[in-house]
Amino acid sequence: MRIAIYGYGNLGRGVECAVKQNPDVELIGVFTRRAPETIKTLTGIPAFSANDVLNYKDQIDALIICGGSATDLPKMTPTLAESFNVVDSFDAHANIPAHFDKVDAAAQKSGHIALISAGWDPGMFSLNRLYASAILPNGKDYTFWGRGVSQGHSDAIRRVPGVADARQYTVPIESALEAVRSGACPELATRQKHLRECYVVAEKGADLNAIETAIKTMPNYFADYDTTVAFISQEELNKNHAELPHGGFVIRSGKTGLNNEHNHTIEYKLTLDSNPEFTSCALIAFARAIVRMHNRGVVGCKTVFDVAPADLSILSPEELRAHML
Repeated sequence: MRIAIYGYGNLGRGVECAVKQNPDVELIGVFTRRAPETIKTLTGIPAFSANDVLNYKDQIDALIICGGSATDLPKMTPTLAESFNVVDSFDAHANIPAHFDKVDAAAQKSGHIALISAGWDPGMFSLNRLYASAILPNGKDYTFWGRGVSQGHSDAIRRVPGVADARQYTVPIESALEAVRSGACPELATRQKHLRECYVVAEKGADLNAIETAIKTMPNYFADYDTTVAFISQEELNKNHAELPHGGFVIRSGKTGLNNEHNHTIEYKLTLDSNPEFTSCALIAFARAIVRMHNRGVVGCKTVFDVAPADLSILSPEELRAHML
């Protein structure tokens, strides 16, 4: 499978590393909006101008788009789906239906396949929510993220005028997490489940009050949460917030029995040293799946719900039955 990376930030570098662990994948190159000659890739793979990507249409089975969900992917994914099979990690949950419709229109018209919102949430957490709710229909889903750095939310802060750099930590509220694990099935508002901690490096002379207000009122990202904003220096951010850990929990509490007398809890947990590297591994697996699906004639936009588990694996169906089932 021949893939290429479109966008060379943390996520793009993660995909580059993940390729080394997937012997059925060949990386053609990296496409960047920066000057290619300024890019030094981790593995020595060549960098090309994003403006030249169409020249490589016949060499790429799947293009992995490594942009931000706030402003990049809403434009990039539908545009590139006109010419390539594509995968993205669009993570603005509230906007997924609209993003899906745009990408689907482009992919259907061009005869390509696109998979959006791959990663761990949306992505692996989405699948676990689906499986758990299907198995325990009489129950409730709960998702907790963190404590960790959200790439999408950090990117959204960096797009605020006056912001030079930023990290955003999502922090689960421990009392809410314990109430869910107890099987009590509490009713929890968004604000009761998580805190959001923002560490921001402001540009010289920027209006700090305006930046803080823009962050705290940002719809779909911060407006529904108790959010703190701390302004720090670039040096402090580089020293104390350089790593990108994350993780979280998907929990479903449900009841069975003639009179709902038995309680059950399904919990799926991720603890990640590197959010972008884990997300990149998911992107590779779903790229494999869409290439296989496209080879069978499937076109249009898809999500993780549309992918058969066997299509994700490098193993053959026979090997999966012998060793995984």
